[in-house]
Amino acid sequence: MTIYGFMPLYAFVCLCGLYLEDYLLSSLLDIVESIRGELTTLNGLRDATLARSRSLTRACANSIRAIHRHDWDEADVLLAQARDEAKAMVDAIASQPTLYHAGYTQDALKELVEAHLVAAVVRGAPLPAPAALYVTGPTYLRGMSEAGTEMRRFVLDLVRRGEVVAAEPYLEFMDEVYSQLITIDFPDAVTDGLRRLTDVLRSVLERTRGDLTLAIRQDQMRQALLSFETNLDRHLGTQFAATTPPVGLEADLLEDAP
Repeated sequence: MTIYGFMPLYAFVCLCGLYLEDYLLSSLLDIVESIRGELTTLNGLRDATLARSRSLTRACANSIRAIHRHDWDEADVLLAQARDEAKAMVDAIASQPTLYHAGYTQDALKELVEAHLVAAVVRGAPLPAPAALYVTGPTYLRGMSEAGTEMRRFVLDLVRRGEVVAAEPYLEFMDEVYSQLITIDFPDAVTDGLRRLTDVLRSVLERTRGDLTLAIRQDQMRQALLSFETNLDRHLGTQFAATTPPVGLEADLLEDAP
């Protein structure tokens, strides 16, 4: 049998098969090369994002240390550096949701939230919104939880210096953060594991509440004893009040600091 009297049928079929084979191989190679290029770009962005996330986390940790020292000039420089790192990181992966929602990216952004909230609370400044820090709602809430946990260190520092009354606002912030977080009743798949951080905050909050309550009661007892000694000195001519009583709890509280 021939095709239009020119070519045997089997020869025509063979030619068609060769053509289809060449076409499919060429198409397959094009597809694989296109995917290879996308993955190469993605891998390069991933490496850059990892480096930026480490730099961001380091800047946030150093800023919190500066805040504890009340070194506001250094803290401001480090917070600005952290914001710049976060913006560069987020802008670079704006079209790559896989990288933006990766654990290392969101953990670094969580540290950014924590550092800025700690700075705002200590300074009495307005709290930054999630959009200002380039974060999603769940990441902001996780950072808020860790900022609440960080307040324990400020409470213990003030108790150690005998400034127990000044420590109360930090405890109130911890309490308010916990009160808000327990109202976020969504699965962990939606909140990125917020429930676990909320449980950690609850534990730290209760320990801090107990430590501060004990410190306040000891301070009140100290003042009562000092008043009693002053009255004795006035009526009996003694000098019991001449020696200032030591401030207690420092060693025990600092051992419990996170």
